[in-house]
Amino acid sequence: MDANTRLNQRRLADAWAELHTDAHQGNPLHADAHRMAFADPEFMFRRETRGIRFQLEMLKPDLGQAEQGIDNTVVVYGSARFVSPKQAAKQLAQAKEKGHAHQMAEAERAVRNAKYYAQARNFARLVAEHSKRQKPENRLYICTGGGPGIMEAANRGAHDVDAPNVGLSIALPHEQGGNRFISPSLSFKFHYFALRKMHFMIRAKALVAFPGGFGTLDELFEVLTLVQTKKAKPVPIILFGCDYWKRLINWEFLVEEGTISAHDLKLFHVTDDPAEAWAIIRDFYKLER
Repeated sequence: MDANTRLNQRRLADAWAELHTDAHQGNPLHADAHRMAFADPEFMFRRETRGIRFQLEMLKPDLGQAEQGIDNTVVVYGSARFVSPKQAAKQLAQAKEKGHAHQMAEAERAVRNAKYYAQARNFARLVAEHSKRQKPENRLYICTGGGPGIMEAANRGAHDVDAPNVGLSIALPHEQGGNRFISPSLSFKFHYFALRKMHFMIRAKALVAFPGGFGTLDELFEVLTLVQTKKAKPVPIILFGCDYWKRLINWEFLVEEGTISAHDLKLFHVTDDPAEAWAIIRDFYKLER
């Protein structure tokens, strides 16, 4: 691609971004039939062009990862609300200084849950360290939902050892973009949850679900359903945090009521140890130690 082509594409991308920003800030775009269709935000955001947007959200992250050799990923799910041990300790110190009971309770909970941040970071580092020693075609790359909390921790673990890592963030009113530890060229933003979840699965060779809320549960159960119904190949599915998952879901009750089979309980593993989580994946694929 010559310099003039790159320059023209950059100008077009910048112009589109400016028009898009204006539209979302409430600045009306005057009708312009002469504007090229693909450079017209008002046209691209019409209900009738939704299928085109689906295709674009499918294509851009796929091409971007393929071009950078991201073929196999370990997807890490988990709460966006957990903070690092350092940040949790700071919150607790501030709460104690103010002496506010509610803030104290929240800060103490943050300290308890910060262990999951540290464990997610440790797990991702184990994956990344191993993969850096492998040939490119055999490497596993950490992939997350791109947000804060557990997602940030996993991206950070890979970043700690200078390993490329992926973030598939979602455009939400209260989130500004991918966390700072994602490799910049592998930070993709989605509008549609469905397309984002599809991209999680396309390259996933394992999925690790740390404690989380509605989003984590949604992603976990979609994966379990796909594997259970054989719509997706079996992959290691690991639930991290034994006490959390035991208290949250009574798996045995589902078997007793006949809503799942006893065999379905073999679709996943539960652990509290980052090294064990990595060993489960490594043993599944018979990877060298």
